[in-house]
Amino acid sequence: MTTIRENSDCATLINVFTVDPQRADELATLLASATEDVMAHQPGFRSANIHLSTDRTRVVNYAQWDSAEAYQAMLSDATARKHMATAAALAVSFDPHLYTVESVHER
Repeated sequence: MTTIRENSDCATLINVFTVDPQRADELATLLASATEDVMAHQPGFRSANIHLSTDRTRVVNYAQWDSAEAYQAMLSDATARKHMATAAALAVSFDPHLYTVESVHER
């Protein structure tokens, strides 16, 4: 389960894919299946959430890993790399970065 809190002990990946609107569903579906079939079985995986912008030009993967090292280790896995290459090919561009949670506001 995704938990968003300040000073979290996990590494947060936010990857923003820019996509042709006609390919948005295909990319979102691919990311969801890659998460279920591959990423969720990688050591250190915690959660992933796939978001589709309402204008269908962006697909965002918000994922949490035990650590930056666990995320980096996943990048070396051949099966994970295959899925990432397929996703990259569907996108116009993509921009993955690790983030820290600086503040959380709830009502």
